[in-house]
Formats: sequence, structure tokens, C-alpha cells
Amino acid sequence: MVYRYLIPALFVWLWSTGFIGAKYGLPYAEPFTLLLIRMLLTLSVLAGLAWWLNVRWPDWRGAGHLAVTGLLVHGCYLGGVYYAILGGMPSGVVSLIVGLQPVVTGVAAVAILREGIGVRQWAGLLLGLVGVSLVVVEKMVLSTDTLGGFPLWTLAWAALALFGISLGTVYQKRHGTHVELVPGTIIQYAAASMFFALGAFAWETRAVEWHLQLQLSMAWLVLGVSIGAILLLMWLIRRGAANRVASLFYLVPPVTALEAFWAFDERLGVLAMAGGVVSIIGVALVVAPPKDV
Repeated sequence: MVYRYLIPALFVWLWSTGFIGAKYGLPYAEPFTLLLIRMLLTLSVLAGLAWWLNVRWPDWRGAGHLAVTGLLVHGCYLGGVYYAILGGMPSGVVSLIVGLQPVVTGVAAVAILREGIGVRQWAGLLLGLVGVSLVVVEKMVLSTDTLGGFPLWTLAWAALALFGISLGTVYQKRHGTHVELVPGTIIQYAAASMFFALGAFAWETRAVEWHLQLQLSMAWLVLGVSIGAILLLMWLIRRGAANRVASLFYLVPPVTALEAFWAFDERLGVLAMAGGVVSIIGVALVVAPPKDV
């Protein structure tokens, strides 16, 4: 069926643009401040949608599970990505590090969800890991330009983002698949908003320069990523195994790298492009439906 391939492809593209939008917006606001504004704007849109759809809200127990997912998938992930980019890590490199998510999610899915992963799927996950590693090696080891010159502390933020999105995906699969998408997403964003508010008031000046570039990037981050990409992600998690959904994140780094080349002139060499192809092959192995016996 067409949606089997169209929706994952649309999700990968929308998700990849989040790294580009972050780099466009961060010169004009600090990370937690920017994310708090983004969450509040998104909540206002989703609240109107929830009212129009007359959605059914979960009980307190279900809401608690969704809040945990929100802190992991949105709070830790977005906070880590934004602070890594603010620290000077190129958006393409950030996407490569968090692109290791399928391996972390695959291990967590086996340990927590008891999901069965076949030999072909493990081969695909490892092949995707090899592909991402090739790009990281070129960017961080072989590169002679300034792209590799970012502080080591930014790796800690990128690692926070990686483990947040990985554990959040597994947690959502276990506890949040029986809740309607819109109210579930609202609760997740509300929890993340409180997290960002604490960070913004504790560590940041909360100064915002409403430059046109910030306004445009904010509009896209809200509508295209926070609403479009996240609703697609939750739909995909609901309909598929956690490790299969996570494997799509292997496609994000090469797509982000192409966008970063076009937007910021972040260049890729032969090794990095080969890594992108290897990642795509790995994803194909994981998501391809099993053959009938």
C-alpha cells in the first residue's frame, strides 16, 4: 500500500527539517526559551484541534505515562539537540549522533518490550550503525575544516538527546498506544513545556529577538515538526514495532546533511555519502515485510 512508504518518507523529511529550523532560530533566542515558546504555540493549535474533534482524554494513570514520554521524547531530546547546536556542533553532526537511536531502541525493545528481532533486522540495524559511523568518522576524524571544532561538552547534550528519544520511543510503545493521538500529544507537550520553563527561568535570560528568520523558523517548527512530524511518529509507533519505527531515524542524518549543505554549506565527502547509502540499505532490511513461507 502507498501509505506504507509515503508516510515514513514524509516523517523522515519533516523530522530532518527540525535540525535546520533549530539552527535558524537559535541566534535569536536561548534553547529552553525558544523551545518553551515553540511548545506553547503548538499547544494552542492542538487545543483548538482537540476542541474541534471533541477528543476523549485519558485517565490520570494514562496521563502520567504520557507525561513521562513527553519529558523523554520532547524534553530531553529537544533540549539536548538545541544545546548541542548552540555549543557549535553542526546540525548535520547532531543528527548523526542521535541517528544512533535505532540501535539503542532495538536493545531497549528487546529488554523491556520483549520484542523479537530477527537476524535480518539485527543485520539492518548494525548496517545502519556502520553507515552513520562512516559519516561521523569523516566529519569528526578525517575533516580538516572547522566543522569538527566543537566543544566536547556538546557531546553530552547530544547523548542526552539520543537516550531521551530512544527510551521515549520504547516507553510510548509500552504505555501510550491506546490513547488518541491529539490528546496524547497535548499531554506530552504540556509536560515538556514545564521542563523547558524550569530550564529557561533557572539558567537563561529569556531574551528573544523577534527577527523575521526566527518567526519563519518558529512557524515551521510548530506546524511542520511539532504537529506534523510528531503526530506521524506517534501513529507509526502505534502501528509498528518500536525497532522498525526507530530504524527510520537512520535516514534522517543523510537527509539532514543534504539540507545542511544547501542551507549552511556543510559539505559531505565520498565517505559520508557512502555512509548514507549504507544506512538506507540497513533501514530497508529492518522495515521490509517478511516473505511468505
